[in-house]
Amino acid sequence: MSEDAFQPESPPGGRRDPAGEAVLNALPLPVLTIGGDERILHCNHAAEAFFDYSARLMQRRRLRDIIPFASPIIALVAEVRRRRASVSEYRVELTQPRLGLERSVDVFATPLGDDDDAVVMMLQERTIADKMNRQLTHRGAARSMVALGAMLAHEIKNPLAGIRGAAQLLESTGAEEDRVLTRLICDESDRIVRIVERMELFGDERPADRGAVNVHGVLDQVKRSAQSGFARHIRFVETYDPSLPPVLGSRDQLIQVILNLVKNAAEAIGPDAVEGEITLSTAFRTGLRLQVPGSRERVSLPIEVAIRDNGPGISAELLPDLFDPFVTTKAQGSGLGLALVAKIVGDHGGIVECDPAPRRTTFRILLPMSSARDGRESAVDP
Repeated sequence: MSEDAFQPESPPGGRRDPAGEAVLNALPLPVLTIGGDERILHCNHAAEAFFDYSARLMQRRRLRDIIPFASPIIALVAEVRRRRASVSEYRVELTQPRLGLERSVDVFATPLGDDDDAVVMMLQERTIADKMNRQLTHRGAARSMVALGAMLAHEIKNPLAGIRGAAQLLESTGAEEDRVLTRLICDESDRIVRIVERMELFGDERPADRGAVNVHGVLDQVKRSAQSGFARHIRFVETYDPSLPPVLGSRDQLIQVILNLVKNAAEAIGPDAVEGEITLSTAFRTGLRLQVPGSRERVSLPIEVAIRDNGPGISAELLPDLFDPFVTTKAQGSGLGLALVAKIVGDHGGIVECDPAPRRTTFRILLPMSSARDGRESAVDP
């Protein structure tokens, strides 16, 4: 975004302050200056990105044009003017119907000056902080599945084999009317074995071969696989950053993660959708660092991979537990797919999160970048 896009119409003292504007634009948090008539006087680059308006367009609008009239933020700005003192409010739900988003933000507002009704407001989206907390919970849930999966593999698969064998014997010697029941026993035994085998994946603690992986190659392979099978009726849209560096990870495991998310997206859209669409996107995001559990090391997660679908969305009640085992909206689902996704991404030192919205549900993965020991970019697996 160019410097000309940030042009305050009536800066204090009648003069522009390029240094002050540079400082505001360097801030990663949205900052707005709101006049006494509710007009937006100034905004920084982060505010433009947050509200998806250019600075010139923002300065033609009033606060209630970009924030719903009933929002607590409107009342908070009025409270700042009334008290002529700073006011803060935490975990405010901000709905943006134009973008189809609902965000949770912390709001900080203060008077601009003693003789002016202007208010400076800063927003801090709680998404990132909540992502960190939820991700640690997802990792803990995945770890608990390790022991459970190993126990089930040993304690359940062997008895099930005996039950299935007995059912097959009865099927071969029993009456015709009993074969329906014996076939049911065999089918249900096989289904339980498949669930247990999937849970065994949680107990696989063998270190995977990791290196520099071209995430676009992973996405292309998943797209080809999906289009030849379960997503042949769905249109794919690709929005890639061509300059994206390689990620540090296991190619096979990353394919498993992306394929699982794309399959979920296709199932959410449904088999009869006429305009079903899945968007695959990548981006380079700076500034996000995650502390590795059990150490003081903080890892940068600049590689973003997103899978978005135009299905009906995910219910708000399900969202907090979405990555926990056995949580599913599918009638025949096991609820282990997203739990496995959380485990694999966590093992890579990354974050996976869901941004739910009708017709634009997005699963976003943040991963570390691969680099050689001397800091140079590593050789890439295609």
